[in-house]
Amino acid sequence: MGPPSVAPRERTAADVDARRTTVRDMRRANRSLLLTRIWLDGPLSRHELGQTTALSLASVSNLVGEMIGEGLVEEAGSVESDGGRPRVLLRVAPGYGYLVGADVGETRVQVELFDLAMTALAKAEYPIAATGPDPRDVATHLLHGLDAVVDQAGVDPAAVLGCGVAVSGTVERTADAVVHAQTLGWDGVPLGAMLRAGTDIPVHIDNGAKTLGQAEMWFGAGRGVRHAVIALVGSGVGACVVADGVGYRGAHSSAGEWGHTTIVYGGRRCRCGNLGCLEAYVGAEGVLDRFRQANRGRPAAGGDEETAFGELLRVTSRTATQVLDDTVGYLGAGVANLVNLFNPERVVLGGWAGLALGERYLPQIRTATARHALRQPYAQTSIELCRLGPDAVAMGAATLPMARLLRDGGVPREPAARVVPAPARLTRRVRARAR
Repeated sequence: MGPPSVAPRERTAADVDARRTTVRDMRRANRSLLLTRIWLDGPLSRHELGQTTALSLASVSNLVGEMIGEGLVEEAGSVESDGGRPRVLLRVAPGYGYLVGADVGETRVQVELFDLAMTALAKAEYPIAATGPDPRDVATHLLHGLDAVVDQAGVDPAAVLGCGVAVSGTVERTADAVVHAQTLGWDGVPLGAMLRAGTDIPVHIDNGAKTLGQAEMWFGAGRGVRHAVIALVGSGVGACVVADGVGYRGAHSSAGEWGHTTIVYGGRRCRCGNLGCLEAYVGAEGVLDRFRQANRGRPAAGGDEETAFGELLRVTSRTATQVLDDTVGYLGAGVANLVNLFNPERVVLGGWAGLALGERYLPQIRTATARHALRQPYAQTSIELCRLGPDAVAMGAATLPMARLLRDGGVPREPAARVVPAPARLTRRVRARAR
């Protein structure tokens, strides 16, 4: 006698809702896959999208048709096919929306506005205190800059998809985006909440080295590799570690504080308060201080840190040469530590001071790295310069809202909203003191 029969369960409203949710989520995931490929690798044809995503041509055509109808994707010419009709190429429409990226540097706040082709359309800069900048002043500059670049470019504030902000230190990935930046004297600063109190535009905040790393991996010197370290050398020093194509953040997002690894036991005091940190030897502030001490108390000429650093690179004195040679040696030893620890395919040197050093001393930096690294992992690594220039951190910050758009497949999180953020206002009431 067979097992007792079980009566089929009657389908409930909850079952129908769950199925609808599953179908909607799958559709969103497929849109995300297509949109990401078009944005990162386009222009691409529907045929190429089918080959690279493993989606059926019918699915590709259906979803691409949706995105064209929404204005998110547009046709961008055609190419000849093998014996058939020309294939129409597709790209993300540059004017579908706009992205704002901000770099909270050591001496200034820089805000830029980009279209979706990552073309810079407007820029604003505000000086800040070199030591211990007041978070409220920084928030005010960011909000003023957000207004300023939108006004300069003459774009509709409703079309601004988001504002990404790059900062020093560790950023808690919570709604308030709490920042811990020991070198700035910031301990638990709720920067995200401070900015959201002054604008209706979505705000995204992350560490500056990580935003630089994302930009370089997407369309800079990191393209084409799965394992890389993008090193940022400015006043401060940091790194973005990418393992198998994914940025490594650590347990609480503080991974990559390369500048605060010890390079000299009991050495120079770092801005973080510890002794012998790499940043104290290769960060621009540390290099200039070492030159001043070696030069009998006379600093390098220049009214600000970047100017003084550039002047130091041009000085031909024995003292300047020795300080720079030592800096190259310390930097090579620091890069060797990255090579030995992470076995990357590529190390990308960026940041305004890193680029200035690399443009003049890259062969020597490679030699110094080889001197300190294990032979096999060094032989498997290339060391290159950042390709996106000194504004790459701000550009990387602008990729934060773009990453959200790609992840969501261009579909807004609120079902009732339109794909382009509907008349959400850009608040003109910039707080005199952001709270």
